[in-house]
Amino acid sequence: MSRSFGATLVVLATVVMTMTLIRTLGRASRGTFAPTDVTLIMGYTVLGYLPTLLAMSLFIAIIATLSRMYRESEMVIWFCSGKGVASLVSPLMRFSWPIFAVVAALALLVLPWTQQRIEVLRAQYEQRGDLDRIEPGQFQESSNGSRVFFVEKNTTGEATGSNVFIASTERGKETVTSARSGRIEMLPQGQFLILNNGQRLERSVGTQNLKISDFEVYGVQISASAAGVPMSTPSDNLPTHALLENPTPVNQGELAWRLGLVLATINLVVIGVAISNVNPRVSKNVNLFFALFTFVGYYNLLNLGQNWIGSGQLPFVGFMLVLHGGVALLAMLWLLKGHNNWHWRQLIGRSQATPEAVP
Repeated sequence: MSRSFGATLVVLATVVMTMTLIRTLGRASRGTFAPTDVTLIMGYTVLGYLPTLLAMSLFIAIIATLSRMYRESEMVIWFCSGKGVASLVSPLMRFSWPIFAVVAALALLVLPWTQQRIEVLRAQYEQRGDLDRIEPGQFQESSNGSRVFFVEKNTTGEATGSNVFIASTERGKETVTSARSGRIEMLPQGQFLILNNGQRLERSVGTQNLKISDFEVYGVQISASAAGVPMSTPSDNLPTHALLENPTPVNQGELAWRLGLVLATINLVVIGVAISNVNPRVSKNVNLFFALFTFVGYYNLLNLGQNWIGSGQLPFVGFMLVLHGGVALLAMLWLLKGHNNWHWRQLIGRSQATPEAVP
């Protein structure tokens, strides 16, 4: 089972890393992240997926190992030695408890930290000045989409450039400004681009009137000096103790997701033992497909529960008891059914066939 768990984790991590790399490169090409931060973003994202990957790897390892034991009749020896299916839970729990501890540490401590780091990198890249986005020889759009810049080449460093072009649409006016050179200056009012020896075309939107003006020196304000309004921290960026201290519906939804990752991993061990019984005549992939659907359904309920709690439709304690307690109860009943070799027809037949009283 250790070999199966390790191999499954490597395969799943490779798939997730590939998908994350493609998604991160796409977001970087759209200007969400800096191209130099792609590796960091990918690492933080994969680290955030690790609790789910560990739980899924453990679940698949249990299903694959026990199913093989059933197919190769090794479970017959287990049963003949006086052991039942339920007696497998104890050794599996001893094998799985380090994984439970890692999942709990990742979900409660590392997951919010990774989200914070990703948000910091994204915010730092988005809060750059518009001129910091410019690459020589490329058209570049400003952060608010109102301007398009072009600089042919840098002359004496990043603060100056030649053959500058600016097209903007602001306050109902379309302007096209071109200049032979430009430089960046920081003034008390903010960051300005000072253009030299150029021409400015201005037209009101919806009209044909065109105003042309030549200039020797012209200043364009790029960013204001006032500090931005601080934004509220999303719940997925808050540490777990902050969620407990401020139990709003949104914070409780995030807490239900983090705790749910740990409880779901524990429940999946019992579910894996319960559903691993296979018929040797049936394809060996049937149990894996059923396990996959079980895993997907369970984690989709976690996502739905987070949304329901966050919107105030369900209480936190009630959802945790119904979902995780209900899954644990159903898994234990299924496990006892296999341990005692119960059959639904036998149970129904016993309830119907009541003995007559002997006088």
